[in-house]
Amino acid sequence: MLNKFKSALNRSLTNSKGWKTSRKIVVIDSDDWGSIRMPNKEVRDAFQESGYNILSNPYCKYDTLANTEDLDRLFSVLLKFKDKNGNHPVFTANTVVANPDFGAIKQSGFTQYSYKPFTTTLKEYYPDEDVFGKWHEGMNANIFRPQYHGREHLNVPVWLEALKGNNKIFIDAFEAGFWGVPKNLHSKDIYNVQAAYSSDKADNIAYYKKSIQEGLNLFEEIFNFRSKTFIANNYTWSPELNATLLESGVTAFQSMKYQKIPDDTKKGGIRLYPVSTGKKNELGQIYLVRNCLFEPSQMSRNFDNVGSCIKDIENSFFFKKPAIIASHRLNFIGAIAPENREQNLAMLHNLLERITNKWPDAEFMSSDQLADIIHNGK
Repeated sequence: MLNKFKSALNRSLTNSKGWKTSRKIVVIDSDDWGSIRMPNKEVRDAFQESGYNILSNPYCKYDTLANTEDLDRLFSVLLKFKDKNGNHPVFTANTVVANPDFGAIKQSGFTQYSYKPFTTTLKEYYPDEDVFGKWHEGMNANIFRPQYHGREHLNVPVWLEALKGNNKIFIDAFEAGFWGVPKNLHSKDIYNVQAAYSSDKADNIAYYKKSIQEGLNLFEEIFNFRSKTFIANNYTWSPELNATLLESGVTAFQSMKYQKIPDDTKKGGIRLYPVSTGKKNELGQIYLVRNCLFEPSQMSRNFDNVGSCIKDIENSFFFKKPAIIASHRLNFIGAIAPENREQNLAMLHNLLERITNKWPDAEFMSSDQLADIIHNGK
């Protein structure tokens, strides 16, 4: 009973401030598209057997680049539903546009960083499939809308330092073709390498600005449009990066209810900055706060993922807020574990069915569409 009360209170606190609307807007924000995590099942199992307990981490257990079957199965669910305007549910596919070039980095003795567009990585992972062609199918059907999640899902300066320092677990992961080592398996003195912007050191901030400029330009090269929104890896970035993001076209931040600001003077190296949907910074960029959760791969199989998300949506609409659902890519990946994808797609189907039945006036849209509505005062 106490946990239910705390959940209800947290929902209400998240939704009590900020921009309001009478419209029943539903956004699905899905992170990590384009980024590698675990190369395949064989690498995962070999790494586990070598003594590293990575199967306790759901990202290491399930997550990898989506193949054509993953996308086909996801798209087939989305296409079954329409809102009052005839629009299908749309995944805001927050995309990492590049991955490390492991061969070039090793050749440099870990002194120089090199990367490849994620479209190249897709071809390397799935040479017999046209996976990016499937991306375009989803984009053309208005059910898959890429937005910017970083040049890579990797804190490059921190990672290179760990490699140059011959840190064993990072070297072993590098040789296996990945970097996503769970934090509990390495020294607490090392930043989370998954958080691309998690340092406040001046030289690292300068590197982050350069990577943002390069990444957003590469995003435009790949997709032929600029990304209006940005979601930082692990929700962590310094306000010093905001001007660089704005100069490159970003007018809105996808966020949780706190922006995590790197601050080495604070315990844990993070300062929490409270935000709300529609809140503007000094440059006029707005926040879009995720207030609903659908993350079945990270929850117990006994947890009512659908029912809990419906309660999140109910609370959002009660406070006249758009329902912005957080749902990472790993929930829909079956390339490593098909049962992960099938179980979660069944729940997604159930969720969308309940949304359209309970709120026939619901409107599905992407995060950049919502940002336009708020900016235009609609």
